[in-house]
Amino acid sequence: MPNGVCLRFFVHQTRRHKGKLVHEWLLEEAERLGMHGGSAFRAIAGFGRHGVLHEEHFFELAGDVPVEVVFVFSTEEAERLLEHLRAEALPLFYVRMPAEFGVLNSDNS
Repeated sequence: MPNGVCLRFFVHQTRRHKGKLVHEWLLEEAERLGMHGGSAFRAIAGFGRHGVLHEEHFFELAGDVPVEVVFVFSTEEAERLLEHLRAEALPLFYVRMPAEFGVLNSDNS
């Protein structure tokens, strides 16, 4: 049974907001809001709503491939982050899915 939300954002690797790469900015904003747990993953290829294929080639120094930023939060935290992002007026594509999460074999000491 879901106990939270998985938020996934997809941005271009070189896209910036307020002088920072968007994937870095997203992670920093979530942390600044007191939320825990986020990661960014760079794709090797992808295309978005405009149908333009972006690929990373071996000899490219700086491509514009997609970056996925993933958070797993409580429903309340996810909504708080989305509200914050709406206020920033930053156009972002995201996916919101129910998520079950936990920690296995954790030593809580």
